[in-house]
Amino acid sequence: MSWNEITLGEAFTVKHGFAFKSEYFGSSGRHIVVTPGNFNEAGGFRIRPEKERFYAAEPPEEFVLKPGDLIVAMTEQGEGLLGSSAIVPSEGSFLHNQRIGLVENLDERKLDRGFLYLLFNSRTVRAQIRSTASGTKVRHTAPKRIYSVKVRVPDLAQQRAIAACAGTYQDLIENNRKRIVLLKEAVRLLYREWFVKFRFPGNEHTKVIQGLPVGWRKRALGQLTTKIGSGATPRGGEASYLSTGIPLIRSLNVYDDQFNEDGLAFIGENQAAALNNVIVESRDILLNITGASVARCCMAPERYIPARVNQHVMILRVDQNEADPFFVHAAINSDERKRQLLSYARKGATREALTKDMMAAFEITIPTEDLMRQFGEIAGTSFLQLENLANQNEKLKTARNWLLPRLMSGEIAV
Repeated sequence: MSWNEITLGEAFTVKHGFAFKSEYFGSSGRHIVVTPGNFNEAGGFRIRPEKERFYAAEPPEEFVLKPGDLIVAMTEQGEGLLGSSAIVPSEGSFLHNQRIGLVENLDERKLDRGFLYLLFNSRTVRAQIRSTASGTKVRHTAPKRIYSVKVRVPDLAQQRAIAACAGTYQDLIENNRKRIVLLKEAVRLLYREWFVKFRFPGNEHTKVIQGLPVGWRKRALGQLTTKIGSGATPRGGEASYLSTGIPLIRSLNVYDDQFNEDGLAFIGENQAAALNNVIVESRDILLNITGASVARCCMAPERYIPARVNQHVMILRVDQNEADPFFVHAAINSDERKRQLLSYARKGATREALTKDMMAAFEITIPTEDLMRQFGEIAGTSFLQLENLANQNEKLKTARNWLLPRLMSGEIAV
């Protein structure tokens, strides 16, 4: 099998997006404005329920993306995103924003579209894009810089075969991702239905007094937990991080109702021993307490227990004799409580932060014991399904990440 070296500029052009006016951005609408946040670090399109930016005005037709379009992140909004590529989904309407590049005029006699998607997400191409990027705090690339990237490619038949192999893995991973999103959304909607709108089982027979159903009460987290505390940076900082070992959970791993494996650090036993007061246990709630991601919260992933947390992440360990951990997690993640937490974090501080005292005093509404446990069983079952799907995806990614570089380099033939 022969491989030829070409520059990317020989095979396609990249079109810049449109500067959509922020005054028309909103939380709902027909069109979603694509940002680098819609890219996964390893490649692929990322849907972000309730975080998408919709566009209320009628957009220029030439900047409405088509299903199957290949797009590239031109700005490193998050670590590792620069040069990431994605295929525009068939469901939904997406707009070509100014920080996004659109691949056009692809010469399919030289490059298969699916193979090009893999090239953008390969280490060699990403490294070349990063090496020529401009900017200090936020890195940027440009079409001309992308055109200069050199790649080795096989004949078209082999390109298509490699793309098809990768597509099989990606389809399985994407299907699991969609199921994860649906499971999380179902639990979120159930919490809202029962505990915000008061449409819980038996509500028609329950009186509401002073805004709360009979038997419900407000309780501070300090009354419901056995532990509230954050960790520290291991001695040596990032230089002490390992490729394997004991997981160290940082703020970049904690999203709203989602644990993100990307960028997960590992430390050795000596560093972990110094953090033995913040060992993550099953059913712990993880909360970001500083910076731009303050108030993000998720359940601790079973697959990474026992882990440690650094100083930007707080452990909330629910006393299960007092409350259900999955209910408390859902309560903290509810829209109303999230807004309240953010307001606390921003009060009189130069940097957003939540303290142990703040969280101990933070109140949530506790329903009757039976109703809380009923919700906890449903949410807990969903969580176990989520963990299973996440484990499947990790195994699929491991297999794919082992195989693809060997296919892309010609070490293994399809």
